[in-house]
Amino acid sequence: MYIIAGLGNPTRQYEKTRHNVGFDVIDLLAEKYHIKISDKRHKALCGAGMVEGQKALLVKPQTFMNLSGESIGAILNFYKIEPETNLIVMYDDVSLPPGKLRIRKKGSAGGHNGIKNIISHTGTQEFLRIKIGVGEKPQGWDLADYVLGRFSKGDRELVEEAFQRACEAVALMVQGETDRAMNLFN
Repeated sequence: MYIIAGLGNPTRQYEKTRHNVGFDVIDLLAEKYHIKISDKRHKALCGAGMVEGQKALLVKPQTFMNLSGESIGAILNFYKIEPETNLIVMYDDVSLPPGKLRIRKKGSAGGHNGIKNIISHTGTQEFLRIKIGVGEKPQGWDLADYVLGRFSKGDRELVEEAFQRACEAVALMVQGETDRAMNLFN
């Protein structure tokens, strides 16, 4: 089984913000694969189903971004899932232009507190990830204010196209085609 997690912050206040692009992709996957995300467990909203013939649990941690590892760690422990092979995490990246994807098999947190917390709770940096570019913060802006802000209309269109590509990447990754996804979408 794959754990496919999108990072974000709960509550309507944060919907459609840069920090919530992971939640947006999970919603699109849920729609595409007819998975209802309504179960509340392990400090997350979850939905179980099939993604390209593979059992999958779609996850939206409800711990707020910086504590995402509490939820994901609990889910991995409960299902006895190895993060190195069966965890895919999607999240925002300010070092990428809006709408750009970067798929990685492992890596550091790169300053992302949600990823830092996941690494802390899983004990590994080796898990599949899809970074979704939200653009660099403007000079003089506070990073938290920037990532908790909303996209311009043009940037929103770019990231919505990226959400579609992220779904295509997930479809390949759960079939063991991560290298192909990297070649197509990086």
